[in-house]
Amino acid sequence: MTATLSTGKTRAALRTSARVSGELLLVLVMLAVTLWLMGRMWSVVWPLVVGLLLTTLTWPPARFLRRHGWKPALAASVVTVFFLLVAAGVIALIAVPVASQSGELTDGVVEGVQRLREWAAGPPLNIGDAQINKAFDGAVARAQDGLGSMVGAVVTGIGTVVNGVVTAVLALFLMFFFLKDGPRFLPWLARQLPGRLATDVPAVAERSWETLGAFVRSQAAVGLLDAVLIGLGLWILGVPLVLPLAVLTFVSAFVPIVGALFAGFVAVLIALVYNGLTDALIVLALIVVVQQLEGNVFQPMIQSRGLGLHAAVILLAVTLGGSLAGIVGSLLAVPVAALIAVVWNYVREQLSEPEPAPGTPTP
Repeated sequence: MTATLSTGKTRAALRTSARVSGELLLVLVMLAVTLWLMGRMWSVVWPLVVGLLLTTLTWPPARFLRRHGWKPALAASVVTVFFLLVAAGVIALIAVPVASQSGELTDGVVEGVQRLREWAAGPPLNIGDAQINKAFDGAVARAQDGLGSMVGAVVTGIGTVVNGVVTAVLALFLMFFFLKDGPRFLPWLARQLPGRLATDVPAVAERSWETLGAFVRSQAAVGLLDAVLIGLGLWILGVPLVLPLAVLTFVSAFVPIVGALFAGFVAVLIALVYNGLTDALIVLALIVVVQQLEGNVFQPMIQSRGLGLHAAVILLAVTLGGSLAGIVGSLLAVPVAALIAVVWNYVREQLSEPEPAPGTPTP
């Protein structure tokens, strides 16, 4: 006997589907409006985000000082000054050795370019000087034709640098105030909210803060691992400026994709200038292997343990963030995914029924 569809059940299923679809649509509209507002206020949101990330990195020493009787303002000031000194030391550790060998580096770059020309002139490419000069003249002509675009690009670049400096200064000031007044924020927030929000919002904020700290620590661990492996390989090959290159690798690990590309390019260039083409290719292969291990093994494993996210979720989050918002999206993808997981888990906890005690009869 063939079963027939129930008219009442079909209508109820359609009504339920329509209601759920409408509710999801409202949620998506609210999310789109929130993202649009954040985009309009990005000049304020971005320094705030950077300040929070820096605070998660500097909060442990500030907390240590506060627990040993230091005043909040004094502890925050000392930690902020110490952070600035460390940042200046890192920059000096990279810049001073490079500046001291700048003349030799310049001569090496010229020699490296000459080697590339000699290699290109031989088999299998057999590119003669006339072809190279023709290509160079064509590039110069295109550069002259696009002089206006180049000037615009330079102006845009200067504006980007200025915005970066302003963001860094604001982030440092925000870091100081977060270190000084951060513990008073949650009690103040609880007093401003009515009803259950006074409990739920501070609880979610506290968990989110712990998650951001785990993200920064895991990123630092990944950067340290990259710096050790690449620095060890450069030292074995006898490439100069090993320590500055290792420090640059560690610092650039906090900027996904572009940071790794920049640090790798500098390392390959130094190897080419001082050690020749063979060692430069070996360094390139080393960097590619380490970056692949970082992106597909080390980073997902370390961050999945620290953030409570599966490695596949982290990979997908970085891919989606990069496709939606470029470098900034790649940088913020993992912490945003972790914060979404924090909110989701908290909501599930609040909506779940308590499990019955063992031996309790099921109604």
